[in-house]
Amino acid sequence: MDQDKALSILQALSAGTDPFTGEPLPAASTYQHPDVVRALYQAVRALEMAVAAQKRHAARPAAGNSGKPWAKEEDDRLVAAFDKGNTIDDLAVAHARSRLAIEARLARFGRVPMPAGVRAIASVPAREPVRAQYSART
Repeated sequence: MDQDKALSILQALSAGTDPFTGEPLPAASTYQHPDVVRALYQAVRALEMAVAAQKRHAARPAAGNSGKPWAKEEDDRLVAAFDKGNTIDDLAVAHARSRLAIEARLARFGRVPMPAGVRAIASVPAREPVRAQYSART
Protein backbone atom coordinates (compact mmCIF):
# COMPACT_ATOMS: atom_id res chain seq x y z
CA MET A 1 0.00 0.00 0.00
CA ASP A 2 1.36 3.42 -0.88
CA GLN A 3 1.60 6.19 1.68
CA ASP A 4 -1.04 8.37 0.03
CA LYS A 5 -3.64 5.63 0.26
CA ALA A 6 -2.69 4.82 3.87
CA LEU A 7 -2.92 8.51 4.73
CA SER A 8 -6.35 8.76 3.12
CA ILE A 9 -7.63 5.80 5.14
CA LEU A 10 -6.24 7.13 8.42
CA GLN A 11 -7.69 10.58 7.76
CA ALA A 12 -11.15 9.12 7.12
CA LEU A 13 -11.02 6.98 10.26
CA SER A 14 -9.83 9.89 12.40
CA ALA A 15 -12.73 11.96 11.03
CA GLY A 16 -15.17 9.23 12.08
CA THR A 17 -16.09 8.02 8.61
CA ASP A 18 -15.76 4.68 6.87
CA PRO A 19 -12.82 5.09 4.46
CA PHE A 20 -14.50 2.96 1.80
CA THR A 21 -18.14 4.05 1.92
CA GLY A 22 -17.79 7.55 3.35
CA GLU A 23 -20.58 6.87 5.83
CA PRO A 24 -20.25 7.92 9.48
CA LEU A 25 -18.95 5.21 11.80
CA PRO A 26 -21.39 4.02 14.50
CA ALA A 27 -21.02 5.78 17.85
CA ALA A 28 -20.26 2.43 19.52
CA SER A 29 -17.41 1.70 17.08
CA THR A 30 -13.91 1.24 18.49
CA TYR A 31 -12.80 3.89 16.01
CA GLN A 32 -14.98 6.45 17.82
CA HIS A 33 -13.30 5.93 21.20
CA PRO A 34 -11.47 9.17 22.16
CA ASP A 35 -8.11 7.42 22.68
CA VAL A 36 -8.35 5.71 19.29
CA VAL A 37 -9.26 9.02 17.61
CA ARG A 38 -6.26 10.70 19.24
CA ALA A 39 -3.99 7.86 18.17
CA LEU A 40 -5.31 8.12 14.60
CA TYR A 41 -4.65 11.88 14.55
CA GLN A 42 -1.08 11.27 15.71
CA ALA A 43 -0.62 8.61 13.03
CA VAL A 44 -1.98 11.01 10.40
CA ARG A 45 0.42 13.76 11.48
CA ALA A 46 3.39 11.38 11.57
CA LEU A 47 2.61 10.04 8.09
CA GLU A 48 2.10 13.56 6.73
CA MET A 49 5.50 14.57 8.08
CA ALA A 50 7.13 11.46 6.61
CA VAL A 51 5.59 12.13 3.19
CA ALA A 52 6.70 15.78 3.32
CA ALA A 53 10.25 14.73 4.31
CA GLN A 54 10.38 12.27 1.40
CA LYS A 55 9.28 14.97 -1.02
CA ARG A 56 11.91 17.38 0.31
CA HIS A 57 14.59 14.70 0.04
CA ALA A 58 13.56 13.79 -3.51
CA ALA A 59 13.68 17.46 -4.54
CA ARG A 60 17.25 17.87 -3.29
CA PRO A 61 19.97 17.88 -5.89
CA ALA A 62 22.19 14.83 -5.77
CA ALA A 63 25.55 15.56 -4.20
CA GLY A 64 27.50 13.34 -6.57
CA ASN A 65 30.85 14.77 -5.57
CA SER A 66 30.18 14.33 -1.88
CA GLY A 67 33.33 13.22 -0.09
CA LYS A 68 35.57 13.77 -3.10
CA PRO A 69 38.58 16.06 -2.72
CA TRP A 70 38.41 19.58 -4.12
CA ALA A 71 40.73 20.32 -7.03
CA LYS A 72 42.33 23.75 -7.30
CA GLU A 73 40.42 24.36 -10.53
CA GLU A 74 37.12 23.57 -8.82
CA ASP A 75 38.02 25.93 -5.96
CA ASP A 76 38.80 28.66 -8.48
CA ARG A 77 35.49 28.11 -10.33
CA LEU A 78 33.57 28.09 -7.05
CA VAL A 79 35.07 31.35 -5.79
CA ALA A 80 34.73 33.06 -9.18
CA ALA A 81 31.07 32.03 -9.50
CA PHE A 82 30.31 33.19 -5.97
CA ASP A 83 32.05 36.51 -6.63
CA LYS A 84 29.88 36.93 -9.75
CA GLY A 85 26.76 36.63 -7.61
CA ASN A 86 25.71 32.98 -7.85
CA THR A 87 23.74 31.74 -4.85
CA ILE A 88 24.87 28.96 -2.53
CA ASP A 89 22.07 26.71 -3.83
CA ASP A 90 23.07 27.31 -7.46
CA LEU A 91 26.69 26.53 -6.62
CA ALA A 92 25.68 23.32 -4.82
CA VAL A 93 23.89 22.11 -7.95
CA ALA A 94 26.69 23.19 -10.28
CA HIS A 95 29.37 21.43 -8.22
CA ALA A 96 27.20 18.40 -7.27
CA ARG A 97 27.92 19.01 -3.60
CA SER A 98 25.80 19.77 -0.57
CA ARG A 99 24.91 23.30 0.46
CA LEU A 100 26.94 22.79 3.65
CA ALA A 101 30.00 21.70 1.64
CA ILE A 102 29.77 24.82 -0.51
CA GLU A 103 29.38 27.08 2.53
CA ALA A 104 32.33 25.45 4.29
CA ARG A 105 34.52 25.73 1.21
CA LEU A 106 33.63 29.38 0.68
CA ALA A 107 34.34 30.01 4.36
CA ARG A 108 37.83 28.59 3.91
CA PHE A 109 38.41 31.28 1.29
CA GLY A 110 36.98 33.99 3.52
CA ARG A 111 33.88 34.60 1.41
CA VAL A 112 31.29 33.65 4.04
CA PRO A 113 31.25 32.88 7.77
CA MET A 114 32.03 29.28 8.70
CA PRO A 115 28.72 27.37 9.10
CA ALA A 116 27.78 26.51 12.67
CA GLY A 117 29.14 23.17 13.79
CA VAL A 118 31.83 22.98 11.10
CA ARG A 119 35.41 22.93 12.28
CA ALA A 120 37.58 25.46 10.49
CA ILE A 121 40.68 24.05 8.81
CA ALA A 122 43.48 26.54 8.36
CA SER A 123 45.18 24.80 5.42
CA VAL A 124 43.69 27.20 2.86
CA PRO A 125 44.54 30.86 3.44
CA ALA A 126 41.68 33.33 3.16
CA ARG A 127 42.00 35.40 0.00
CA GLU A 128 39.67 38.22 1.04
CA PRO A 129 37.68 39.13 4.16
CA VAL A 130 34.13 37.84 4.57
CA ARG A 131 31.82 39.91 2.44
CA ALA A 132 28.82 41.68 3.92
CA GLN A 133 26.78 40.96 0.76
CA TYR A 134 26.72 37.24 1.58
CA SER A 135 23.38 37.31 3.40
CA ALA A 136 21.65 38.89 0.42
CA ARG A 137 22.53 35.93 -1.81
CA THR A 138 21.69 32.94 0.38
